[in-house]
Amino acid sequence: MNTSEIWDALGSLPEEELPHVVTRLFALYESRLQQNPGDPEALRFFNNLNRAITETCQCNSNRR
Repeated sequence: MNTSEIWDALGSLPEEELPHVVTRLFALYESRLQQNPGDPEALRFFNNLNRAITETCQCNSNRR
């Protein structure tokens, strides 16, 4: 599956399903870190997730 197909699939999900997707990804990478605390892919995921959360919060604060 290419990124365009994933983007389309994500866009077609009902809004209430999006937290489930994030939760599933979080659990998947959390498990990888528990098995290997130095897992570069898992560390990159959490770094990117943290950045996305921070940027989203900043954008939401700027809108107020």
